[in-house]
Amino acid sequence: MKTLVEVCVGSMQDIRAAVEAGADRVELCGGLELGGVTPSAGLVELAVEAGLAPVVVMVRPRAGGFRYDRDEFDAMLRDVTRFVALGAAGVVFGVLDAHGEVDVPRCRELVAAAGTRDTVFHRASDFVADCRRGLDAVIEAGVTRVLTSGGQPNAAAGCGVLQTLIEHAQGRIEILPGGGIHAGNVARIVQQTRCRGVHMGAATRGDDGSLAGREGVELVDRRFLSGASFRTIDGAAVAAAIAALQQIDRSAERQ
Repeated sequence: MKTLVEVCVGSMQDIRAAVEAGADRVELCGGLELGGVTPSAGLVELAVEAGLAPVVVMVRPRAGGFRYDRDEFDAMLRDVTRFVALGAAGVVFGVLDAHGEVDVPRCRELVAAAGTRDTVFHRASDFVADCRRGLDAVIEAGVTRVLTSGGQPNAAAGCGVLQTLIEHAQGRIEILPGGGIHAGNVARIVQQTRCRGVHMGAATRGDDGSLAGREGVELVDRRFLSGASFRTIDGAAVAAAIAALQQIDRSAERQ
């Protein structure tokens, strides 16, 4: 049986390159440098209309962890509904609770919003303490597929766990190995785990050349480039800046 190859992409250029190379399906994301976040609706629409390969779409409102507040989760539900309406083959998400366990009720809401389309629990599964318990929770939520490295830094290191998870699943859910898969290890991973498909990033550096003329100006906030944290607003800092502006205004009025 042919092994399905899914490639993680972030643009139409990526999709064309992946399909030309032989990819069977693409996972469309924004912010691949952040582990993937929700892409724009416009890009999803273009990707689906192109019809080059089935498109599953990442639904992740921000970088960092996978416990979301009410507004973030409402945005996820709206994105799922919108992407399904645009014709996506499926949606990709992962929601954990305050204890780092799979949030089954919220996952069920996302599955319901996706209707008959594929639902994929992404590598948030690799942060659950007990991989088998996490898998059972994802199955309970009604998810179609789970993307995992077996709780290890990459799929090659997690081969033994992946094999155990596939055996434990007993066909109730598809286990899709992902994380650091490349030409040098993909055959061993497939042979050892007996999986039916693999997920790969095949990442390389891209540069459109438009920023080459300016040295020392930085757009990336490197303070927050870590897997566990994300950038958010410090309300006190905003208030302090506004207070400083108000002081200027008051000084100007007195003159």
